[in-house]
Amino acid sequence: MAEPDTCALLCLDLPHAERIRQEVPQLRAVEPSADAARALGDPTRLRIAAALLAGEELCVCDVGWIVGQAQGLVSHHLRQLKVTGLVESRRQGRLVMYRLTDRGRVLVEVVLGDRAPESGKEQVHG
Repeated sequence: MAEPDTCALLCLDLPHAERIRQEVPQLRAVEPSADAARALGDPTRLRIAAALLAGEELCVCDVGWIVGQAQGLVSHHLRQLKVTGLVESRRQGRLVMYRLTDRGRVLVEVVLGDRAPESGKEQVHG
């Protein structure tokens, strides 16, 4: 039988615990970070973000081809990444170009670790 994951007795170091409690951000302050982490919790969105990390800036057509998904699905996922502040877009003529924000780049690199693609080697649209 597995042991419970709780203390067998109350052993609160109140001064230490209170000091840390004062430093931990409030729930409302961490909600955007939790949303961003959840956004990358979807394998398709994480692959899309990895493509943007490698490609710097890509249109939906390129991202769809790279990750092997339909443009409509990719567009939906890109919108979700944009809402969480991980991706930004700009119009280039008739194309909409997407790129990771600085925050998005850092988070994707951390989540992917040694699986992160090298970024900026080539740009499809120049």
